[in-house]
Amino acid sequence: MAETSLRELALLFLRLGTTAFGGPAAHIALMRHEVVVRRGWLSEARFLDLLGISSVIPGPTSTELAIHIGWERRGWAGLWVAGLAFIVPAVLITGALAWAYVAYGHVPAVGWALYGVKPVILAVVVQAIVGLAPQAARTPVLRALGLASLGAALAGLHELLVLGACALMMLALGPRRERPTEPPSGAQPGEPRRGLLPLALGLGATTTAATLVTPTALFLVFVRIGAVLFGSGYVLLAFLRSELVERLGWLTEAQLLDAIAVGQVTPGPVFTTATFIGYVLAGPLGALGATAGIFLPAFVFVALSGPLLAQVQRSARARAALDGINVGSLGLMGAVTLALGRGALVDVPTVALAVGATAALIGTKKVGPTLLIVLGAVVGGVVHGLG
Repeated sequence: MAETSLRELALLFLRLGTTAFGGPAAHIALMRHEVVVRRGWLSEARFLDLLGISSVIPGPTSTELAIHIGWERRGWAGLWVAGLAFIVPAVLITGALAWAYVAYGHVPAVGWALYGVKPVILAVVVQAIVGLAPQAARTPVLRALGLASLGAALAGLHELLVLGACALMMLALGPRRERPTEPPSGAQPGEPRRGLLPLALGLGATTTAATLVTPTALFLVFVRIGAVLFGSGYVLLAFLRSELVERLGWLTEAQLLDAIAVGQVTPGPVFTTATFIGYVLAGPLGALGATAGIFLPAFVFVALSGPLLAQVQRSARARAALDGINVGSLGLMGAVTLALGRGALVDVPTVALAVGATAALIGTKKVGPTLLIVLGAVVGGVVHGLG
């Protein structure tokens, strides 16, 4: 397989960071299409492994998956290029909305575009589940575990508990016969994986309850949140409310809800909510400090966990646990898909969009997700204008 250039990594993740609406499940689906189906950079099995380990470390799962892919393809340089390329477009878009919010007191309406985009995102996630299922749920036991994880997620069990239970179940059943080990696809002979210390230095900082809002204070608050936060954007909401509204008193409840809303409706990582908050509280430098703080731990955890995959490949017990995590992740994606469906399929046009996009992605396989997302936004504008 030809070596992936840093330019290829940058262009791919810049595009994904600009067009990847729909939250982590949609991001994961889009990344799978690009790096497994379209480019063949990773096998389905390797992609699942990276998704599994991204799901069990703190931080934004889809962002960490992007960073892992960069690490796989080009080592240390790829880690930074892929991660920053995925994050920066969302940061710029969120920063622009924060500027409008500060200048005019409200966020520009984007509901018309999301009306058409959400059904397409639903189709993209369905395509990813269909593609990943044969590898993740390849045995009767794994299929049963996947269905159980779907049921547990729908019942409201926390994501980490679902994944942990799946891993423990596979360990209890005993290590399976190992599949052929697959070397990291992007590891180049003799290429060092180093430089962890400069990243790790940022994690030792602590915050104080000082009332003065500065870029440094924002960085310290958000680096702590990024280092311990698991789960979805709603979990992020709970952390931000506890820290910024109740403990520090920097935000009002209304401002926090506006910030979360912006993070949900813009493309790329939901964690760019930090960018919005930082700008509202301390201008451009505050946005930079908050953004750096919440995303820095993700780079650290990926750099620390990436090399562990090679050890997992050599251990039957660790492989069995990771298989459980992988099929559990698929069950969680199924639960998210059902939740997306309730919010996206609201009338006849949205159902038609979802069915058409699914047929194009799974049936014809001749149309890519990015084009369909753009078409969905156009359809949303047309229907909104007619309404």
